Amino acid sequence: MRRLIVNADDFGFTAGVNRGIVEAHSRGVVTSSTLMANGAAFSDAVELAQTVPQLSVGCHVVLVDGHPVLDPSAISSLVQRDLVQRDYEGRGSSAGDFRDGISSFALRALSRRLDGRQIEAEATAQIRKIQAAGIAVSHLDTHKHTHLFPDVLRPLLRAGAACGVRALRNPFGPRRPLRSGQLLVKPGIWTRYVEMKVLQGFAGKFRAAVADAGFATPDGTLGIEVTGVLNESLFRAIASSIPEGTWEFVCHPGYNDADLRANKTRLRESREIELRALTLPEARKMLLEAGIRLISYRDLG
Repeated sequence: MRRLIVNADDFGFTAGVNRGIVEAHSRGVVTSSTLMANGAAFSDAVELAQTVPQLSVGCHVVLVDGHPVLDPSAISSLVQRDLVQRDYEGRGSSAGDFRDGISSFALRALSRRLDGRQIEAEATAQIRKIQAAGIAVSHLDTHKHTHLFPDVLRPLLRAGAACGVRALRNPFGPRRPLRSGQLLVKPGIWTRYVEMKVLQGFAGKFRAAVADAGFATPDGTLGIEVTGVLNESLFRAIASSIPEGTWEFVCHPGYNDADLRANKTRLRESREIELRALTLPEARKMLLEAGIRLISYRDLG
């Protein structure tokens, strides 16, 4: 049996991203999405979520890029130090920012310089904010997949358990998500594939920690390697190679509006290309003909 969750990340990022996600669900194959509690369009996303009750909504826990929900002085290991100092001394009104980019975050995670209690507190605050808005949080994942690092995973599991959320993205993919020729079809896919293979060493610790915490998780994730370059042909290639089991396909549909162009993100024009691929009538038909059952995170248990 093959089951597939199609999850759209970044719900709440901008109004255009929100609109694209809802369309990808209503007219396409998206079954779940994860909401950014600190997103600029959070309120808009909450309102839209009420119009699509079949969309399973989780929390897209953000620990890198953007603003924290908690006061930055309480999570000093996660934010830029100069902004924490500035806020503490009362110089300026900025609430502080997370560090930009996954590279510096990864270095701090691997060198054990992240405070697990602070990660748990910030993740809990983000989950609770979404729940307080009236959304039943179905699952968790993280921006830039930071929970693949054990020092992030453990406190995230504690936060989820405390908030009654017991499902989590498995950020590790199958051994060979695409054939070699498909990995070379777009610039950057091969590099991304190699990076994910290097991090695959954490997969065993991930599975053990999730099992010990009593969480449900898919067998793995598809689509990470093609983030930013996903199109119809790559969607077909991935869909045709889905292994047995339950898998999650990660996507980032949306509209490249003025708000998105004003944000620091590399995913702009690509979101509209993904939206077209995810809403093609052939997409759902192709999955059905392949014997792949679409489910949401609500069905995972």
